[in-house]
Amino acid sequence: MRSRPFSLFSLLLPLTALMVLLGGCASGPPAGRAAAPVDSGRDGPGADPPVNLLDLPDAVPRVEPVRPGGPNKPYEVLGRSYTPLAGDPPLVERGLASWYGRKFHGRSTATGETYNMYAMSAAHRTMPLPSYARVRNPANGREVVLRVNDRGPFHGDRIIDLSYTAALKLGLLAGVGTVEVERITYEAIRTGAWRAPAGSGAVMAQGLPQTGGLGLPDPAVAPEIDPIAEIARRAEAVPVRPAPPAPVAAPADAIPLAAVVAARAAAKSAPGFWLQLGAFARHDGAVAYQQRVAREADWLAPLMAIFDERNLHRLQAGPYASRADALGAAGRLRGTLQLVPTIVERK
Repeated sequence: MRSRPFSLFSLLLPLTALMVLLGGCASGPPAGRAAAPVDSGRDGPGADPPVNLLDLPDAVPRVEPVRPGGPNKPYEVLGRSYTPLAGDPPLVERGLASWYGRKFHGRSTATGETYNMYAMSAAHRTMPLPSYARVRNPANGREVVLRVNDRGPFHGDRIIDLSYTAALKLGLLAGVGTVEVERITYEAIRTGAWRAPAGSGAVMAQGLPQTGGLGLPDPAVAPEIDPIAEIARRAEAVPVRPAPPAPVAAPADAIPLAAVVAARAAAKSAPGFWLQLGAFARHDGAVAYQQRVAREADWLAPLMAIFDERNLHRLQAGPYASRADALGAAGRLRGTLQLVPTIVERK
């Protein structure tokens, strides 16, 4: 009986099968795309994007079931492990945002849906999927509401990957930019607290009221960056010794400065739930707004305080012992001032 000749192919075949089997066991993102684009230069807009994308409405939040497992199970990408959040957690982040386009257009997202770069959607590493989020660009004041249905980004310190249209509306198509991200909770969806005041017509800062109707200073930043205004701002930054101001009588209804300072000092150490009423680039703008709210809603006056955080002066009222108490006060403000505050927990 003749022995079969040695074959290199017969040796390589089982080895190849073993490698394929081992490769299939490696953990990865629960999505069709392996990761967010690592090099944004390899991605980009479509060849023929739809017209009027800036007019595309934001996503409208609704309570959607979040099933355990699937896109919400722990996973590993590029040697790092991620555990998605469970339940209905509040989440507020500030960091870098990127966007992904034609490279992933038409592929499956982590939820199994087809990625549409022209829809109002995003990818996040740990938000429960699906979720809804408010994303704000602090550089120009623009904000959008979008649906989070994918995992990513997995590059550096970026916190969210936007669709092409979301990045367009936020003014971030040029590259990576800083954003503020707030997950919209089921509670905010059910109560309608996530909505901006109807008919405001202007982009508002995250969780801030539209103050134009009350004749108050504009919050935070202007909707667009004006080059001339930017030059003027830089000129104002040059130290100049001002002339002594002429004494001005304080308005009769103004809140005494000592009371404002005392309230702020006490507030710094008071944990609980707070209503954020506004955020301003200038401290005097926050004080003016505080005085106006105190006149319109005197019951809120002793609860208000100004927090100086991240180059903004945030006017908040509190603390409330529970989120339910804060929601009750927010509902009262909606009826009095047509104002929808954001609830912030301080620990």
